[in-house]
Amino acid sequence: MSNENTPQEYKQPGNVPSDAENNKIYGILAYIGILFVVPLIAAPNSPFAKYHANQGLILFIVECAICIICSIFSWIPVLGVLVILCGSLIGLGCFVLMILGILNAANGKTEPLPLIGGFTILK
Repeated sequence: MSNENTPQEYKQPGNVPSDAENNKIYGILAYIGILFVVPLIAAPNSPFAKYHANQGLILFIVECAICIICSIFSWIPVLGVLVILCGSLIGLGCFVLMILGILNAANGKTEPLPLIGGFTILK
């Protein structure tokens, strides 16, 4: 296959069609909570799986931070209610990001998630 006929989305580093096709399930699993470790174990040499594992890890960290903050401030009478309401809205946003990540992985894309996609922990 020549580079002129390769779709633009696959010219990005780590976005090889066969890699994406072979590791879609690992990319999907990466967004479901702690399962971000599955691609790291099952496909450690796949740039596609590692990319989605990184995105899933960042999303998992954000979700854990929200839970911890809500748990700490839930004991304060007035502030606790506001923090829990804000935490619930942010949790809903995390759910939307999870769905976006799953759709990207299912479609073989390596697009960063909005707001949190610019961070890289796993290289």
